[in-house]
Amino acid sequence: MNVHFIAIGGSAMHNLAIALHHKGYKVTGSDDEIFDPAKTRLQKLGLLPESTGWYPEMIHSGLDAVILGMHAKADNPELMKAKALGLTIYSYPEYLYEQAKDKIRVVIGGSHGKTTITAMILHVLKQAGIDTDYMVGAQLEGFDVMVRLTQDAPFMVFEGDEYLTSALDKRPKFHVYQPHIALISGIAWDHVNVFPTFDNYVGQFRIFAGMVPHDGSLIYCAEDENVVAVSCFAAETVHKYPYRCPDYEIRNGTTYLNYNGESIPMKIFGHHNMLNLEGARYVCEAMGVDTGTFYNAISTFSGASKRLEFVAGNDSCSVYKDFAHSPSKLQATIDAVKEQYPDRKLIACMELHTYSSLSLKFLEEYRDTMTKADVAVVFYSRHALELKRLPYFTTEDVGKAFGRFDIHVFNENTALISFLKSIAWKDTNLLMMSSGNFEGIDLKNLAETILSK
Repeated sequence: MNVHFIAIGGSAMHNLAIALHHKGYKVTGSDDEIFDPAKTRLQKLGLLPESTGWYPEMIHSGLDAVILGMHAKADNPELMKAKALGLTIYSYPEYLYEQAKDKIRVVIGGSHGKTTITAMILHVLKQAGIDTDYMVGAQLEGFDVMVRLTQDAPFMVFEGDEYLTSALDKRPKFHVYQPHIALISGIAWDHVNVFPTFDNYVGQFRIFAGMVPHDGSLIYCAEDENVVAVSCFAAETVHKYPYRCPDYEIRNGTTYLNYNGESIPMKIFGHHNMLNLEGARYVCEAMGVDTGTFYNAISTFSGASKRLEFVAGNDSCSVYKDFAHSPSKLQATIDAVKEQYPDRKLIACMELHTYSSLSLKFLEEYRDTMTKADVAVVFYSRHALELKRLPYFTTEDVGKAFGRFDIHVFNENTALISFLKSIAWKDTNLLMMSSGNFEGIDLKNLAETILSK
């Protein structure tokens, strides 16, 4: 099979390219910019384009498929050439489905927790010896790639993103995968540039629930009223499994899950992660993993990359980073750290980085999300606003939207760093939350400086 990737440098796209290379396909690709880790990983396998840019001459009639990345625009010259030649063009999700159409497909959907739940499932299946293909949105410990495609694995587990499929296909990605086993972890408005109203956003999950076949399984969070309402859109013959947070306790800084008279120590913590764990358990049971095997395996799960990831710490200070950027994720992550360390102050710092979070209208959704932080800090970049062509807002606008007039707001990362370095860090934790990188802050270096005080 000869496959060409338009926009091969994306996080998802380059992992799919690597997966197909490992499967024996001939893979070519192009992009107008490629950064690490994609650049190094593609180069190592001989898949890195010789130069950046779009090259219509790379598109020819000998290609079996062209895979279009979300980064590519509708007027991309390679795409236009592929159309002119009548080649078969797939979006990233469509090609994943094509690879998995004869497998049992497991799709993890929801506004939050998707990556963690998918990572938990894969961790358990690996320890249980159950062969599965997968696609997950973060690099996982113990897994070489974020996409695995084989001929023989009976299952494929998808992290089901609700964002659009491609420049040509305006369906949410998780509608493409057609699940046999589906999970919905939670629903909280996001992607306002695509779903302008909350009802429009929720409607995508109604469609998703309705896609589960009559003998399929829908696993859903019963603690989320929006999810419960959406579950009703699944067919009456679908097997429905509502889940709630399991019983757990925190002793001496460690979270223990109480099951069948035993206390099982966990490497992860937080109410939201215990909820994620319970959802993962139901999925694994639907895939043939018994409860005892699940709990034995999940006790060694240390988390997905950038999801409440421990950076550094000492006896009186711990530094964590998290991908949290939407209101629901932000609140859940802050609450988790505060619950785990009740005797320490919490400095919670988040970056407004996504289109939604940088929208002045959407900022109101963040009200009261940082209540449990002892010191709340928000960072945003003027450059990010310019790139997304959004109107500028003031630091006062941020304080008003969050409902905290003691909030510290910065739009220069040097000022943010100076502020954090000025704090006395004894018996105090730092939580840095962003889908970006605070305009290039070296978090490891910052943590070392804080801990040396």
